[in-house]
Amino acid sequence: MDGKVIKGIAGFYYVDVGDTIYECKARGKFRKEQMSPLIGDKVKISITEYEGSEKGDYLQGSIEEIFPRSNKLIRPPVANVDQGLIVFSVSYPQMHLDLLDRFLVMMEMEDIKAHIVLNKTDDVDINDYKSIIDGYTQSGYEVYCVSAKAGTNIDQLRDLLKGKTSFFAGPSGVGKSTLLNAISPQLKLQTGEVSTKIKRGKHTTRHVELLPFEDGYVLDTPGFTSLQFEEIDADLLKNYFLEFERFEDGCKYKGCNHIHEPSCKVKEAVANGEIYKSRYDNYVSYFNQLKNIRKW
Repeated sequence: MDGKVIKGIAGFYYVDVGDTIYECKARGKFRKEQMSPLIGDKVKISITEYEGSEKGDYLQGSIEEIFPRSNKLIRPPVANVDQGLIVFSVSYPQMHLDLLDRFLVMMEMEDIKAHIVLNKTDDVDINDYKSIIDGYTQSGYEVYCVSAKAGTNIDQLRDLLKGKTSFFAGPSGVGKSTLLNAISPQLKLQTGEVSTKIKRGKHTTRHVELLPFEDGYVLDTPGFTSLQFEEIDADLLKNYFLEFERFEDGCKYKGCNHIHEPSCKVKEAVANGEIYKSRYDNYVSYFNQLKNIRKW
């Protein structure tokens, strides 16, 4: 039978085959191939045994094959998604654009459509974060300004999710689970409060699970505070900053990295305000970090 992995806990994978969910173990061959099933994987399973009870035990199965993935992320560990909604708070916890840009790079690497969601807009004046909206809109991303608490623009997100496999990601405490509950109250996801002492959120999402939503799925993911991508070749990093594309053909040197090269149209665009300087500064920082990793 073919199905989709919707949840993984303690070595068990829960596979939705349409009308039934099977609790499965992965065959040993995947371990030898150093490959593990991911949430969202399309798989082939065999039925091993049935354990039924009034407690609602799952049908048992074994994952025999993992079909080729259209994309994958390691953080969050998910495959075959249509889009990702990256959620940050405009109040607490404080927004770190370095973290946002790192996540956008990872999504561009896998060709996953990214949407930026700014939550808790009822807490502050729009002028406090308007430059961020303008900067990322200029960079080519859709920015949604919402408030789960006040219900602001929740319908926009609901429409965005229909018929697609989507994931919510972002730091702890920004309101991912609260947003999903506002979009679909029947999900009844556990939520938490931001610590008043450290201004950071507590992890309320313990595992990754695809949840059915309007002919598609949504995925709530545990929060993160850092992301690394040492595996990227520094000379390819520019390809994952999509705002560079419309300028770089004018650069004097083919293969220009837009760092120290003369007659660089990307650097000119930054100076002219046509590229968001915060994004470019993070690009330079990542480039230098990656070059140093390669050097050592």
